[in-house]
Amino acid sequence: MDGRGVRRAVGRLFPIVLLLTLALALAYVVVPLVAIFLHVPLRELFAALKSDVAVDALIVTAKTSLISQAFILSVGTPAAYALATRRFRGRSVLVTLFELPIVLPPAVAGIALLVTFGRLGLLGGTLDAAGISIGFTQAAVVMAVIFVAGPFYVRGAIAAFEAVDPTLLAASRTLGAGPGRTFRRVALPLARSGLAAAAAISFARGVGEFGATLFFAGSLQGVTQTLSLGIYAQLDVDFNVALALSAMLVVISAVVLFGIKFMPSWTRFVSTSLSGSAHSTSS
Repeated sequence: MDGRGVRRAVGRLFPIVLLLTLALALAYVVVPLVAIFLHVPLRELFAALKSDVAVDALIVTAKTSLISQAFILSVGTPAAYALATRRFRGRSVLVTLFELPIVLPPAVAGIALLVTFGRLGLLGGTLDAAGISIGFTQAAVVMAVIFVAGPFYVRGAIAAFEAVDPTLLAASRTLGAGPGRTFRRVALPLARSGLAAAAAISFARGVGEFGATLFFAGSLQGVTQTLSLGIYAQLDVDFNVALALSAMLVVISAVVLFGIKFMPSWTRFVSTSLSGSAHSTSS
């Protein structure tokens, strides 16, 4: 067979190779997740979800996730708008600092919070003198979630605001609207799809947080034990409960991801986010 024939043979085989690699990759991801639901009967999974550990973990997770998300949205949105609409020396450094917790190992994040706000930490002595104890409380769970999940929202929010046509913001100012009104009436509505997607990703990351919470807040049932920590605690105690909590997190994550993908302009948001990351790195 000559070179041309070899190339034709390779060309015919390439689509088959693509399908095989796709099937392999998909099986590697899907089979373990399906195994969670098949390891024990669904009836036993639902029964395990009624245990005290599962109920307490769900309540703690719901409470701390909602409080964390409220803080992330209220503080992260204007902060992201400021970074997206202003160009100044050192901007890329600030954006990188916001992004740093995304790539930090969770254990490092937990240690950082502990040596800052713990009893013997950088600010712990001052807080302790004021009668405020944060470490190993539900407040510590909230702070850990904000630290690890907040940057996911800020990065996405920056990209969403950068996608807004700056001439529209300038036109609003020209027509007499102040910066606050321009932010509320123009920037927020135009960036809402990207902001919603970033918030969903941040929420999903916060619900699944484990390492930083364990180091900074501990795993006290009914107080600081979230769904992820409950799985770890129940591995050697009641494996069915660990499976049930795992299944719940799989469902929550899947719902969040599918919800994001059905949002209008999701594709535009993703491409903008990627280009925004490249732009901020080069600026």
